[in-house]
Amino acid sequence: MPQSLTARHPELSVASLLDEFVPPPHFAGVSFESYVPDPHEPTQRAALEALQVFAHRVGAPPPKRSLFRRAAPPEGRAGVYLDGGFGVGKTHLLASLWRAVPGPARFGTFVEYTNLVGALGFRAAVDALKANKLVCIDEFELDDPGDTVLMSTLLGELVDSGVMLAATSNTLPDRLGEGRFAAEDFLREIQGLSAHFDVLRIDGPDYRHREQEVAPEPLADEDLRQTADRVPGAHLDRFDDVVDHLSTVHPSRYGALVEGMSLLALTEVHPVRDQAQALRLVVLVDRLYDRDIPVISSGVPLDRVFTEDMLRGGYRKKYYRAISRLVSLARDGQSMVG
Repeated sequence: MPQSLTARHPELSVASLLDEFVPPPHFAGVSFESYVPDPHEPTQRAALEALQVFAHRVGAPPPKRSLFRRAAPPEGRAGVYLDGGFGVGKTHLLASLWRAVPGPARFGTFVEYTNLVGALGFRAAVDALKANKLVCIDEFELDDPGDTVLMSTLLGELVDSGVMLAATSNTLPDRLGEGRFAAEDFLREIQGLSAHFDVLRIDGPDYRHREQEVAPEPLADEDLRQTADRVPGAHLDRFDDVVDHLSTVHPSRYGALVEGMSLLALTEVHPVRDQAQALRLVVLVDRLYDRDIPVISSGVPLDRVFTEDMLRGGYRKKYYRAISRLVSLARDGQSMVG
């Protein structure tokens, strides 16, 4: 008999929260050697070579200080910023960098770092992160003024403590926040962030060709339940129950919430109209995708889970990413249906 996701109430210690900041299982085995640059896209080879040099800088011992003059600062800026479209291998390269650097190092998405601050408090989060040589930030984004100021201050303190930074995004760092809120009011903070990074542009088509994917047809409730009954480790829930349950669990614990699941079956899926609920759902989808947990559903197709207004709004990049990932997980789920 399937279990219920809404019956889970994970509690994590500070150490357990920090242990989550490693590349997700989806990228557990990647390395610089396994990244295959497209021979028609020279920026991919250039980014690979630049990150290998950066990894050496991070792993090199700090320069000795002279009694009479300051040691020369390391060559280059404190961070690298991988800019490019979907599916060009940015996360693969970022996880490879994390693996190539002798620790300690942390790896997480932008949202996971903001959630960490929410769970621990700003000062405790800074103290925990500045003990690392390298902090990797995947899917770097600024969606509201609060996050802008928060991450600007956090990264500034980490750089001042000697921590090196690496980030990926689909937006150049001096364009972060553009078109999402009154960017001119926060231009100083945004420019301060960009000053920490050397930008590495990565061009190329999406190797997953996700633009050609459409969501599988939803199942009938009976077929969905029969599949969940048959698959060990499956969890079966009403969509609305899951959405409500997410508001009772801190987003920093969503990874623990889905850990060990083999399949998530959702009944009565419908478009989410509340922005806060939609953003929590995005984080859940990210954690499911990180762990390659298939999804099957009834109701509306999963590519219609966010309203048209949301897909035109300031968080549209989040929602389109979540849709793409849901479609991928739903296709994996198809193979589990009898």
